[in-house]
Amino acid sequence: MKRLFSATINSLRGLGYGFQSEAALREEMLLLAAGVLFGLVVAPSVAWYVAMIGSLLVLLAVESLNTGIEKLSDYVTRERHVEIRRIKDFGSAAVFCAICLAGLVWLAAIAVRLGLASG
Repeated sequence: MKRLFSATINSLRGLGYGFQSEAALREEMLLLAAGVLFGLVVAPSVAWYVAMIGSLLVLLAVESLNTGIEKLSDYVTRERHVEIRRIKDFGSAAVFCAICLAGLVWLAAIAVRLGLASG
């Protein structure tokens, strides 16, 4: 139980650091907060709501990992290296994929809600 408590504190501290210092993380946390509320109106069902919020949580998780990779890369060296640039670009590509996933889930849910698709 103590380990779980410590892990929760570490996670919340990481979210706090991200909110304070990283614009992308701050934007995605605000998007998640808005999505939790807006999703209640838009979601065609509970399952859709879970998928919609889950996609935003995945986006936040991927962005957090990408931020960690970028911070670690900058800590290792501030010099420009082709391999470090590629590593950062891989992280950015992962964030792009997560954004696409969230967008697709939300668009599908809205389409179902509006009767433009069956869900």
